[in-house]
Amino acid sequence: MVFKWAVRAKILVVDDEPEAVELLEFNLKQAGFDVLKAADGAQALQKARSSLPTLIVLDLMLPEIDGLEVCKMLRRDPATARIPIVMLTAKAAEIDRIIGLELGADDYITKPFSPRELVLRVRKVLLRGQSGPTETEALKFGELLIDPPRHLVKWRGKRIELTATEFKLLVILAQRPGRVQSREQLLRDVWEYNSLIDTRTVDTHVRRLREKLGVAARHIDTIRGVGYRFVEAVG
Repeated sequence: MVFKWAVRAKILVVDDEPEAVELLEFNLKQAGFDVLKAADGAQALQKARSSLPTLIVLDLMLPEIDGLEVCKMLRRDPATARIPIVMLTAKAAEIDRIIGLELGADDYITKPFSPRELVLRVRKVLLRGQSGPTETEALKFGELLIDPPRHLVKWRGKRIELTATEFKLLVILAQRPGRVQSREQLLRDVWEYNSLIDTRTVDTHVRRLREKLGVAARHIDTIRGVGYRFVEAVG
């Protein structure tokens, strides 16, 4: 069944293997997406900045500029900082996954991959950025403002740029102040996965979220061996 979007989502596929690109293009188009293609890192940056795709499927082992560097550059550019990135790579080691997520990827899929699973995970990432369960009135905790309808976070009046995944993670924690959320629960509620990714993904995203929040990260408390809790009042 073709997945319906109010506006057709535009996916930028970045890979230097023609067979992989062909497979991705076919399956994403079958799922109702428009597809752009780039064969190296430099071309990926150019197309991401000129076309502003809805999501990027990014291989790591690329000519010109490798995928990790492309990810870093996209996250540093305000115009592309919030575009979701799904890394697709043959680098399956745990350290590679952690580095990819820490640099700003929203998901990490290893080759060989199931096209159906990839399409599912692309949809899941895109849905995090749409209105849904996180739709609520603005939340204010001291000098921290979280406004789900406007996808806006401010600390002392200054905007903090978050990816869709980071924003949904923060909103879910903030909507349940004082209640400990296990890593497994956050995986279900933020990523909507049960077993496709492991709980270390949660830790990596919380660490990245805290870095962006700066002083406001004091609102997120770690409960050792369990998960995380949002603290309303901080000293």
